[in-house]
Amino acid sequence: MDIYMFLGLAGGLGLFLYGMQAMAEGLQKAAGERLRRILELFTSHPLVAVLTGAIVTMLVQSSSATTVMIIGFVNAGLMNLIQAVGTIMGANIGTTITAQIVSFDISHLALPAIALGFALNFLSKSRVTRYVGQSILGFGILFLGLTIMSDSLKPLRDFQPFIDLLVKLGRTPIFGVLAGMVFTMIIQSSSATTGIVIALSLQNLISFDSGLSIILGANVGTCITALLASIGASLTARRAAVAHVLFNVLGVLIALILLKPFSQLVLSISPNVVARQIANAHTIFNISTSVILLPFIKIFVNILTKILPGEEEILECKPKFLDRRMLHSPAAILNATQEIKRMADLSLDMLKEAVEAFINNDTKMITDIRRKEEVVNELERSITAYLSDASQNPMTTKQYHLITSLMHNVNDIERVADHATNISELALEKIENNIHISEVAMKELDMMYSEVIRIYTKAIELLQSDKREEAELLIREDDLIDKMEREFRENHIQRLNEGLCTPDSGMLFLDLISNLERVADHANNVAEAVAGVYQRTFNSIDNKD
Repeated sequence: MDIYMFLGLAGGLGLFLYGMQAMAEGLQKAAGERLRRILELFTSHPLVAVLTGAIVTMLVQSSSATTVMIIGFVNAGLMNLIQAVGTIMGANIGTTITAQIVSFDISHLALPAIALGFALNFLSKSRVTRYVGQSILGFGILFLGLTIMSDSLKPLRDFQPFIDLLVKLGRTPIFGVLAGMVFTMIIQSSSATTGIVIALSLQNLISFDSGLSIILGANVGTCITALLASIGASLTARRAAVAHVLFNVLGVLIALILLKPFSQLVLSISPNVVARQIANAHTIFNISTSVILLPFIKIFVNILTKILPGEEEILECKPKFLDRRMLHSPAAILNATQEIKRMADLSLDMLKEAVEAFINNDTKMITDIRRKEEVVNELERSITAYLSDASQNPMTTKQYHLITSLMHNVNDIERVADHATNISELALEKIENNIHISEVAMKELDMMYSEVIRIYTKAIELLQSDKREEAELLIREDDLIDKMEREFRENHIQRLNEGLCTPDSGMLFLDLISNLERVADHANNVAEAVAGVYQRTFNSIDNKD
C-alpha cells in the first residue's frame, strides 16, 4: 500500500464517518428531545424495547450512540436492566441500516445529494428544513467517502499478498472475526468497518466469506464504546454495558457454530452482489440473535447479576406522589408538595456530596451527583406539568396562589441542584489538576457551607408547613450569607495578592462560595413562599445565576 492509497482510504473513511455523523445529527435535531423521550417511554415490554432501540438507532445511525444513551438512562434510574437489554438488542438491529444503504450502487447520487442538502441547510429559513438538509448533505458526503475509499483500493486487485490474506480470512473465520473486532475497537465504529468491507467488495477484492467474518468481529468490537461509557457509572449501568458485550459475543459464537447454514441462508435470499450479501448477513445476524435470546432475557439478566454481584441504592426517577386521578381535588396540591419535598431532599444530598467531594477529593460522589441530577430534572418536568394541569380546574384564589408559589419552589430547588452540579465540576477540576486550597480558605469554606446547609435544610422543613414566623426569621438570615460571601471573597483576594494562594485555587474558591451564596438565595425564596411574601423578580436571581 503506497502513501497515496493510504491517504485515499483514510480521507474516504473520514468523509464516510463525517457524513454519517452529519446525517445522524440532522435527524436528531429535527426530532429534538423526542428520541430521548421515546427511549424513556416505549421500553416497558422487552419486545417493544427491541423495536424502540431499532427505530432510534436507525435515526441516529449509531448503535454506540444509542447504547451510551441507554447507559445514561439506566444510570439515572429511568430504565431497569431488562428494558436496557431489550433496547440494546434493538440497537444492534437498527445499526445495520447503514450497511443496507451503502450496499446499493447509488454513488452517482452523492453529488446531487450534497448540492440539495447544502441548499436546504444554508438557504432555508425553516429550522426543521435546515436539519433535513443537513441529513441529506451528510448522506451525500457518506457516499462520496465510500466512492473515494473504493477507488483508492483499486490497486490492491493486483497485490497478491493482500489477496492471499483475504482468502485466508475466508478459510479461517476466527481470524476474520478477530481482525474485525480489533479494527472496530480502535475506531469505535462498526459502521466504518462495514463501510470499508463494502468498499472492498465493490472492487471485487473480498469474498462473502471473508467479509462475513470481519462483520461478525465488528459486532463485538463496537461494544468497547459502551464499556467506556459505563466507567464510573452505577452497578446497573455497568451490567447493561456487560450485557451488550455478552449479547454480541454469544451471537457471534452461535453464528460461527452455524456458519455454513447461516451463509447458505444469506446467499439464498440475496442477489449475486457481494456488497448486498454482506449487508444482508449483517442484518440477519442481528435479527436472529435477538430472536434467539429475547425469550431468555430474564435468565440473561440473572447471569449478569452473578457476573457483577452487589446491591445499590435504586433511585426512583419517576414521581411517587403525583396521582393524576386527584387533579380535580385539593389533594393534588398536597401530592405536589410531597413530591417537591422529595425533590428538595435529593438536591440537598447533591449539595452535601458536592462540597464533600471538593473537600475530600472524592470522584465517586461526583458520579452519584450526576445520577441524582437526572432524577431532579425529571421530577421538575413532572411536577411542573402536574401543577399546570391542576391549575386548569376550578379553585379558590388561595389555592391558585399556592400552586404558583409551588411552581416557584420547584424552579428554586432545581437551581440548587444545578449549583450542586457546578460545585461537583469544580471538585473534579480540583482533583484532575491537583489544585491545593489553603487551610485558611478551607476553614472559611467549611463555615459558609455549614451555614448554607443549615438554612437550606430549614427551608425544606418549612415546605410542608405554614410556619410563617419561622420562615420570616429564616429570611432575615440571608443577609448573613451575603455578608459572609463578601468577607471571604475579600479575604481570599488579599491572600492572592500576598501570594498565599495560587490563581487557580483562587478561582475555584471564589466560584465555590459564589455557588453557595446562590443556594442560600434560593433557600430564601422558598422561605418567602412559605411566609406568603414571595415578591422576588425573576431577573434578580437569574442575573446572578
